[in-house]
Amino acid sequence: MNRLKDKIAVITGASSGIGRGIAEAFTKEGADIVVNYNKSKDSAESLVEEIKVSGRRAIAVQANMADEDDIDRLIAKAIEEFGRIDIWVNNAGADILTGTGAAAEIHEKLEHLIEVDLKGTIKACWSVTPTMQEQGHGVIVNMGWDLSTHGFEGTNPQIFAATKAGVLGFTRSFAKTVGPEIRVNMVSPGWISTSFAEEHMDDAYYQARIKEIPLARFGRPEDVAAAAVFLASDDASYLTGEAIKINGGLV
Repeated sequence: MNRLKDKIAVITGASSGIGRGIAEAFTKEGADIVVNYNKSKDSAESLVEEIKVSGRRAIAVQANMADEDDIDRLIAKAIEEFGRIDIWVNNAGADILTGTGAAAEIHEKLEHLIEVDLKGTIKACWSVTPTMQEQGHGVIVNMGWDLSTHGFEGTNPQIFAATKAGVLGFTRSFAKTVGPEIRVNMVSPGWISTSFAEEHMDDAYYQARIKEIPLARFGRPEDVAAAAVFLASDDASYLTGEAIKINGGLV
């Protein structure tokens, strides 16, 4: 359909999982991609090669989305390579569930989530806005969580919900601030088959979550990507300040 034909899209945290799914979906819809990564250089570069093979343009840019200087450098690299930024997807998030993140003390996890997911999203939105305003157009898609306002028991869910509820409030307020030139919306995934679900979730817990979902399955990165494509396209030209839950009816 090429709903994003010749658009320039920056996708943060695009080297794996949902971010990679969004990059692949945008590519199929005709966009050129700036693949942002923090540590996964090899994965980011392999994605760039896949995109180029498909006939679209792509570059990989390392940037820590908790660092304002890195965000500015990411924007500068995108403009240097492509001349503009039509779409910005704030997908990057702190990993508090696997690896060293899972072993961190709870206050450290909270600070990491706030720095990357909340403040990183806010800083990126503020930083890319002058470019989009000068162009006279732009679309921003932020990443939320379906249970952030509904709630889910556990210490990790508490701090994750608090952070993503902040992103939701910011998204709605920011949309009212930067319209009509810039549209700002959010996708809010539920249980998605990422590396955490596939490699770190025990079967009993997995089956308990499945029973709660009316559509009886975990979502796929492609499910979230499809919503991001919609919000980034002209099909959603009269939507701003909205959050779409991708959760199989859980909430």
